[in-house]
Amino acid sequence: LREPGLNLRVVQLFRDPRAVHNSRLKARQALLRESVQVLRSRHRTEPRGPARHQQQHLLLPPGLLGGGRAPQPQHRAEFFLGGALEVICQAWLRDLLLARRAPGWLRRRYTQLRYEDLVREPRAELRRLLRFAGLTVPPALEGFVLNMTRGAAYSSDRPFLISARDAREAVHAWRERLSRQQVRQVEAACGEAMSILAY
Repeated sequence: LREPGLNLRVVQLFRDPRAVHNSRLKARQALLRESVQVLRSRHRTEPRGPARHQQQHLLLPPGLLGGGRAPQPQHRAEFFLGGALEVICQAWLRDLLLARRAPGWLRRRYTQLRYEDLVREPRAELRRLLRFAGLTVPPALEGFVLNMTRGAAYSSDRPFLISARDAREAVHAWRERLSRQQVRQVEAACGEAMSILAY
């Protein structure tokens, strides 16, 4: 970022962690390896000592920890998935706090994008992002973005499918899929980041 010859801009995309958890639950087996890698990154960076266990495992179903034993095979994917989302939210919080404290030259090269804002106002958000990057909006790109976010339907069974679909339905799909307990767990694990992002 400090290299004078580079005109680098950073766009950080965020999504409501409840929606992230809902999507990840639907694809839990496909995301098992990725979730394990995310958890390994926590163990490389987390502090040592008694404080390290304070917020871990907030997203795990009751009884899954079993006194430090490995999770039962039928719960293995959910165990890693919940832990990975906690790590993701902790990383988001670090990024958000860093962005708040960053010097002006860095803040001018960084912007945030909430998925929900992009879905609700795709044209306005596209214009904002391209203006941030110093680019103009080609009409074909504007049409493409509108088409990709306003497709005929939303497929909740295939959350990571890249296709034209009505993304506005995806914004609140978690409300119908997650239990109250799951919502509370995500909010407990990700509350600080959610507050900063106005979720």
